Amino acid sequence: MRNQTAPVVKILVFILLAGFGWSGCRSTYYAAWESLGKEKRHLLRDEVENAREDQARASEEFKDALTRIRELTGFQGGELENVYLQLKDDYEDCERRAAIIDDRIGNVEQIAADLFAEWETEIGQMSDASFRASSRQSLARTRGRYQQLHRAMVQARGRMDPVLSRLNDYVLYLKHNLNAQAVGALGSEMGRIEADVDVLIRDIERSIQAADTFLKDFEA
Repeated sequence: MRNQTAPVVKILVFILLAGFGWSGCRSTYYAAWESLGKEKRHLLRDEVENAREDQARASEEFKDALTRIRELTGFQGGELENVYLQLKDDYEDCERRAAIIDDRIGNVEQIAADLFAEWETEIGQMSDASFRASSRQSLARTRGRYQQLHRAMVQARGRMDPVLSRLNDYVLYLKHNLNAQAVGALGSEMGRIEADVDVLIRDIERSIQAADTFLKDFEA
């Protein structure tokens, strides 16, 4: 009977999780996951992995947008509006990915804060002094690695804003100026957007490396 009801319980828990998310009571959210065998450290690991994956996707999407601009500035004829619409789609993909990464970083921040607070509380409940000392050292190391990861993620996300702003300018400008003169104006801007995207990609790569380091050392 227990084996038959377990899948049903899991389905109900996942429905609860989908309904709550971060908008509901976090204690209920964590309790639901704990019923599935996932503690806060597991959830933090999952969210860091999710953030890393979305950053990797963002890197490819911003590269795609830059490639589209290069194609546009080298436009030799044909239907200019089709190229504009493709660039608009690329921009919207980047914008959506940035919003997803905002959510990922927010989740990482919240789970990490709750995990560290719980860890501190539970260290205080230990009666053995050597256990307390060892646990405090472990907590300090994990916090230090997390802070490095957090700085890298926030910096990479911040680099997206000027690129998104510039891409939006290009899309809006082309929307009302689908002609050779507009394409020429974009060509004169290529150096600036290329430099911004290059810096962004480097920061994303550093953030992904920081995530890899954190996940490698983080026991979960």
